[in-house]
Parts: sequence; C-alpha cells; structure tokens
Amino acid sequence: MNADRRWEDLIAVSELETGDVTPVRWRGRDLAVYDTVDGVTVSLARCTHAGANLCDGYFDGKYIECPLHQGLFDARTGQAKARPAWRNLRMFDARVQGGIVQIRV
Repeated sequence: MNADRRWEDLIAVSELETGDVTPVRWRGRDLAVYDTVDGVTVSLARCTHAGANLCDGYFDGKYIECPLHQGLFDARTGQAKARPAWRNLRMFDARVQGGIVQIRV
C-alpha cells in the first residue's frame, strides 16, 4: 500500500439515509454516499453525462438513476449501465470503521 494514501473520516453511519443516497461535501467536492444492499460505497455526486446531482436521483439499493436524463449507474461499482450516461462514475475506496464511513485519499 502506498504510504501517502490514508483513510479519512467522511460521515457517521448514523447520519446516513438508510437504504438511500446521502450527499456529503468533502474538500470542496460533492460526494454521494450510497447505502447499498452490499454495503456503503462513495462516488462523486455528479452525473458523468450532464453534471446533475445524483443524490436527487432514484436509488433502489443497487442502481442510481440520474434525475435529469435518466442515465443509470451501478452504485456499487460506478459502472454506467444506461445511456445517455456512458462514462463510469469516479468511485472512492470506502470502509466503515468504528461507526464512521471513511474514504481512502
């Protein structure tokens, strides 16, 4: 592991919207924290197609739908699943430690 990369606290698990997407502002960036069926994941919050905030989209526990043009992403992997979105989301390594969601930076 690169010594320069470390884990940083992002949000308490108790503050997450259970089974949904929680917006978090971190270092001037809008992030989306997903409470997926497979655990917590984190991505940049903006759609790669037209920049809409994905935190306002429909989330079913696996997939997040862009509220603007209905592009679809797998919130667990960031993979674009339906057009007009074709570029994957930028995902962050995430984990839960001591009740806190952390991301690797």
